[in-house]
Amino acid sequence: MACRPSSVGSYSVVIIPLKTSLHSLDALRFYLWIRRLKDLEEEKDALWSGLEILEKARLWYLDQLKQNRVRQNLECWNGSGMSQRGEDEARSCLLRSRIQRANGRLGSIMSEPNVISNSNPSIPEAVADSDLRWRNTVLTQEVTDKNREISLLELEKDVLLGELQAC
Repeated sequence: MACRPSSVGSYSVVIIPLKTSLHSLDALRFYLWIRRLKDLEEEKDALWSGLEILEKARLWYLDQLKQNRVRQNLECWNGSGMSQRGEDEARSCLLRSRIQRANGRLGSIMSEPNVISNSNPSIPEAVADSDLRWRNTVLTQEVTDKNREISLLELEKDVLLGELQAC
């Protein structure tokens, strides 16, 4: 038997005839070995496909990080960065929600790679889950905004105290 790549990308198998009967133990071993090779090739192809998807995701994440850094730098130069705040917040919340969901799924796949979940949530449960994730993201954004306001007020307080002491 010889394995050689075909033009499509899969492998073709050339079978060398067995000198014994097709019902012999050697024929069965040979058949099982060929079947195992085929299964391994299919698994390898699936793993390569997954690797390509992960590479695309990695590049997307890197691009999002670069865009985030650019936006942060622009906000630093523009002052408080209050322009287009509503649209940016909505986009940012939605994007964060999607990223958190994708990260959670990737994490669960990585921690339990051999477990396939057969318990798909029903549509109302999925909608409720999505709503909770969205509310959590919005609340997290509100907390972040309040913390930023508190930091600015504390800076103002320090400046005023410094001016008061200078007088």
